[in-house]
Amino acid sequence: MTELSTASTPDLVRELLSRLGEDPSREGLLKTPERVAKSLEFLTNGYRADARTVINDALFDEDHHNMVIVKDIEMYSMCEHHMLPFFGKVHVAYIPNGKIVGLSKVPRVVDVFARRLQVQERLTTQIADALVSLLKPAGVGVVIEAEHLCMMMRGVEKQNSKTITSAMRGVFLDDLKTREEFLRLVAGHGR
Repeated sequence: MTELSTASTPDLVRELLSRLGEDPSREGLLKTPERVAKSLEFLTNGYRADARTVINDALFDEDHHNMVIVKDIEMYSMCEHHMLPFFGKVHVAYIPNGKIVGLSKVPRVVDVFARRLQVQERLTTQIADALVSLLKPAGVGVVIEAEHLCMMMRGVEKQNSKTITSAMRGVFLDDLKTREEFLRLVAGHGR
């Protein structure tokens, strides 16, 4: 995807406002097209980011072979079907295989993929696959719990529904005890 053009995107937003029956020249909407263009540029900056670059040199040799969990990572994304937000928490675990990653890099990897037009299922898979590729761990587990405004504001209009997705790789997929430990810990029962 190419970078949003700040020259053409505001024009498109003005056109959209007109088609919706609004007057883009009224005082409250005068700067809206530019604001929307900047907002969309930020909300989709994951297209211009790369997980490998985000991790950079934050991989460290470490003889640690137990589960590392980064829990309750705030996530904001936009549904590719309606361009409405979905948001929630991401829980990521990995079992190192000679390398650990700086803890702040895990939420940054989440943002690389969340800041794109997405579906939650793909987002979950992309995070897991990127961490497997970059860390080469014994295993990775990712769980996302999210609320979707496309389900809350339109369509079925269900205010209290949550969608939970998971992606398991390596020992999290192959070893039932490891998977159960991860799921128990992210559910809050292993604090």
